[in-house]
Formats: sequence, structure tokens, C-alpha cells
Amino acid sequence: MELRDLQIFKCVANLGSVSSAAKELNYVQSNVTARIKHLENELNTQLFYRHKKGMRLNEDGRKMLTYVNKILLDVDELKQVFLDSHTPVGTVKIGTVEIVSILPTILAAYYKDYPNVDLSLQAGLTEELIKEVTDHQLDGAFISGPIKHPHLEQYDVCMEKLVLVTQNKTFHKEDFLTTPILVSNKGCGYRSKLEHWLKDEGLMPKRIMEFNILETIINSVALGLGITLVPQSAVTQLSATSKVYCHPIPKKYGSNSTVFIRRKDAYMTNSMRYFLKTIAEHRDTTLL
Repeated sequence: MELRDLQIFKCVANLGSVSSAAKELNYVQSNVTARIKHLENELNTQLFYRHKKGMRLNEDGRKMLTYVNKILLDVDELKQVFLDSHTPVGTVKIGTVEIVSILPTILAAYYKDYPNVDLSLQAGLTEELIKEVTDHQLDGAFISGPIKHPHLEQYDVCMEKLVLVTQNKTFHKEDFLTTPILVSNKGCGYRSKLEHWLKDEGLMPKRIMEFNILETIINSVALGLGITLVPQSAVTQLSATSKVYCHPIPKKYGSNSTVFIRRKDAYMTNSMRYFLKTIAEHRDTTLL
């Protein structure tokens, strides 16, 4: 069984098509088909359901993919252990929630000190990012925390003040019953804080409207569509021009912690070691 066969198998499994895998790997299609057949003959079992639209893993194929993912991750880590140089190089894949006020400072400082590292940044919601770090799709992520997870370790980054944002100058809790609440999709830390607050108050909002982009939520509040809960740093400019108004909320729900997470068992490359060092040097300790 060759490592190349496992890589081909994984690519076909992920893309669901021999032709797509051949294009992705820059192989001829007949070669991909032959290597999959060779692997199935070696294991004495079929790994895919074949159909007109492509290929789908069967039960043995799904079992095989679990082992293949682990083997290929171990091979990648083995390469990192022996090829990792004292000077940070390579690519670091980082995820982040939408608002981390100190993030540009961290990224700029890291790039200045280690220009040979390619930082790949991906935005997402906290729950999504946790899964992607756990599944080795990301090297680490900035998320709303703190969290408890058996496979992850976390590092403090910053603590931000949360405020209720409205178009009106005044706000009363009863407004939750008559005004739409604008929130990000499930998995957002700010939304979770707001939902806990409403639950503890025994309030049932009139309507909850979901948006994918925080900027859209804030601009919609400025136009009078509803109210929201976000970090105060996200609305500084609009509140300064009185386009929106910020209202304090109970201390129990009034702050949001951002932490950086990575897998405990992941090999610590120099690129990641110095990235964590940069976070520690620039983290906001004012509210921690």
C-alpha cells in the first residue's frame, strides 16, 4: 500500500468523482481509476458505491477514510518535525470570529517579525471554528471563550465590553417584546450572551432576524430595523455621530472573552510557537 494511493483515495472520497480528483491531483483519469482499483484489490473490498454522477463511500470506505486521514496527518506532522527550521516559514492557517479588535495589531506585528510565514485567515462562527481546529482543518482560531474541550488548549487574547445597540436614544427591556432582534447565525458568542440574558429575564422577543455579516446587522440597526448586542468597539464610529446609541447591560452578560485555540496534540512548529508569543506580547490585559 503506497502513500500516493491513500492520497488519491482521500481526494476521490472528498470530491466524489474520479474526474474531479484527477483534475485536482493533475493526474490522468485512468491512473486515478487504476490506483483506486489497486487499493480495493489489496484490501479485498470495494470502498465506493459507483453511480452515474460519481462515487460515494460505502461503509468500508468510510471506515477506510478515518484511518487514511489519521495516517496522512501523521505523515504531515513527521515532515514538520524534521523540516521545521529555526526561522519560521511555511503557512499557518488561522480562523477568527468577525470582531477581534486587537487582531490587526497581532497580525501586523507577526508579519513584521516573520515575513517568510504565509498567514491564511478565515472568518467564521465560534462553533464552526472549534470544529475545524478539532478536525485539523485549521492550525488555530480566535473564538469567543472560554471553552472546555478535551482536545483543545486556549490562550487569552482580549476581553471586550458588550453593549445593546439601538436607533433610539432610550431603551427599556419591554422593547424586546415589540422590536426585532438582529443577530448572527447560531454559534455566535454575542448571540449566545443575548439569548442567555433574555432567558434569565423571562422575555420572549417579538422576532429574531439572522444575518451573516456583522456590519449588515449594525447598519440595519442604524436604519431602525431592530436592536442588537455587539462589542462596543464595533460601533464606536456610528455612536460618535449619534446614528446609533449604546446601552449598558447587566455585568453578567456585559463582556465577551476572546481566546486563541489549537489542538493539544498538534506538533508545535516554530511558526506557531512564535505566533503564540506574538499573541502573548500584544494581548489586551485591561479587562482580563
